[in-house]
Amino acid sequence: MKPQSGSFAATVFLSVGVAGYAVWTYVGGDVQRAPVHPAMVAVFKEHRVLITTHAAAAALALLLGPFQFLDRLRAARPRLHRTLGYLYLVLGVTVGGLTGLLLARHSFGGLVAHLGFGLLAVLWLFTGVMAVLAAKARRFADHRTWMIRNFALTFAAVTLRLYLPLGFVTGLRFEAFYPAVAWLCWVPNLLFVEWVILRPRST
Repeated sequence: MKPQSGSFAATVFLSVGVAGYAVWTYVGGDVQRAPVHPAMVAVFKEHRVLITTHAAAAALALLLGPFQFLDRLRAARPRLHRTLGYLYLVLGVTVGGLTGLLLARHSFGGLVAHLGFGLLAVLWLFTGVMAVLAAKARRFADHRTWMIRNFALTFAAVTLRLYLPLGFVTGLRFEAFYPAVAWLCWVPNLLFVEWVILRPRST
């Protein structure tokens, strides 16, 4: 991934924007800074520590994730690459995934949303573990592949916030479209990167 590429710049811009939004909304004080459904307010108040921890961890993952794919950084500063990678996977993905899994059963939208967010958390943790195992075994091509999958799941925090306005534009009630967003925020991401990973390379 090249830093001058438009896709990289867009990824960084969206990741930083959503990370900042998460910190401002959930970490920087009152968890109700952003308008939310009334039913969510009660969950925020009851599980404030979990939500704050999850938001902070996910924000860190969003901020660090894109830079793990810079070939120039990895080649020139391998120790920095490893350090940032451990911070991303331990403080970002592991903490964010575990708190996300605990929060999934409290998510708005009933069983469909619980399952959607719960499976997202499980796969986020699983792909992180697989990335670490591949790196320790010095299977660096596999490590990169697992990291691509993992960041696609990290990026669900961004795509969720892109789908929400679309849901409101359609005129659907929040209760009707939010359970679908619990799946749409990450399944297309994962399908897209699988297509990228598996597509034949031109020679």
